[in-house]
Amino acid sequence: MKKEKVMEKLRWRKSSWSSTSISCVEIGCSSQSIGIRDTKNRSGGMLQVDRSAFAAFVASVKADRLR
Repeated sequence: MKKEKVMEKLRWRKSSWSSTSISCVEIGCSSQSIGIRDTKNRSGGMLQVDRSAFAAFVASVKADRLR
């Protein structure tokens, strides 16, 4: 599937902790992957990872293993 098609199908979310005064990222979820992009530069591209890699990253953050 082309990247443009995947991006169209993603449902983007921004953190509820986000505000206009700080940098923030959005995540977009599809059935196969997660897209990550800069909220203030949405047209600047995205990082696309598979769902299991993103889940491992989030688990590492929650467990404070990324110091």
